[in-house]
Amino acid sequence: MENKAFLISFLGIFFHVPQAAFGDGSYSFPEEMERGSVIGNLAKEMGLEVSKLAARKARIEADGNGKRYCDVNLSTGDIIVADRIDREGLCGKKSLCVLTQELVLEEPLELRRVMLNIQDINDNSPQFKKMDIHFEISESAAKGSRYRLEEAHDADIGINAVQEYSIGKNEHFRLNVISKSGGGKYSELVLEKELDREQTQTLAIVLVGTDGGAPRRSGTAVVHVTVLDC
Repeated sequence: MENKAFLISFLGIFFHVPQAAFGDGSYSFPEEMERGSVIGNLAKEMGLEVSKLAARKARIEADGNGKRYCDVNLSTGDIIVADRIDREGLCGKKSLCVLTQELVLEEPLELRRVMLNIQDINDNSPQFKKMDIHFEISESAAKGSRYRLEEAHDADIGINAVQEYSIGKNEHFRLNVISKSGGGKYSELVLEKELDREQTQTLAIVLVGTDGGAPRRSGTAVVHVTVLDC
């Protein structure tokens, strides 16, 4: 009986100590939203009383990543954007970009984890490392000869990354686009009509890399072909 009484007393003390109550909230929204934009309503989704948020000093704090990206509107219970969120800067090429923040409430103390799933927007254009690409090709080169071109890179992911390549109209080359096994695409020039240095000594062909976002963005480079005498 004495042990039982001690256990009951211990449990009574235990349950009266302020505890951290973990109830996760998860929100998905696009990067680069303006400061003050509403992401969702914490009070409604976590069952909190809006009228008590100010008295309980509700606030968002960073959880391990060192920066607070969101805040709480104490009048409405909304969670709002507090600072610029650049998905590429935070997560690079990762397919999933999740930031962890923490909702802190006092009297009694509660900690609620807030997971922010940052979605990519098409805010970057494809870029070639070199704006000018040079080839020296002999006029004796056989029809069907291939010349690999530099790949365009895009900081965005998925459909917002580079989806296709094209070249300006010309009578000697067509473009072949190849998908890589690990993702991404590159292109190559394919000789369609033999070169003749006596007729053409140099060619300048515009290469375009285009993403699949909305609106679509593109980047360009110029392929310079010097025809060598055989």
